[in-house]
Amino acid sequence: QVQLVESGGGLVQAGGSLRLSCAASGRTFNTYAMGWFRQAPGKEREFVAGITWGGSTTYYADSVKGRFTISKDSAKNTVYLQMNSLKPEDTAVYYCAAGTLNYNTNHRDYRYWGQGTQVTVSS
Repeated sequence: QVQLVESGGGLVQAGGSLRLSCAASGRTFNTYAMGWFRQAPGKEREFVAGITWGGSTTYYADSVKGRFTISKDSAKNTVYLQMNSLKPEDTAVYYCAAGTLNYNTNHRDYRYWGQGTQVTVSS
């Protein structure tokens, strides 16, 4: 069992930066691949970034590649999403998720989810 709590969302102007955090509880944290997803109003939840359970490999959606960075601090049981050069189209609720498969970008395959944090980028 893994519990996830996101934080760090907010309102930012286009071109700005935010860092999201996802604090995880549970002793099996390091056995799960971690992912960030987002969902805008009226749209399906989409993959943003992922990191393998060992933390050695990261992967990104094309829309955020070069702007977002996912990282993991196993000592703190926390996953981060550093978001730079934000655009209005990045506006969404961002979710942290834990799953059993590395490199998986399908939200339906992730087992545990946080409550989400709102990110709003103004133009």
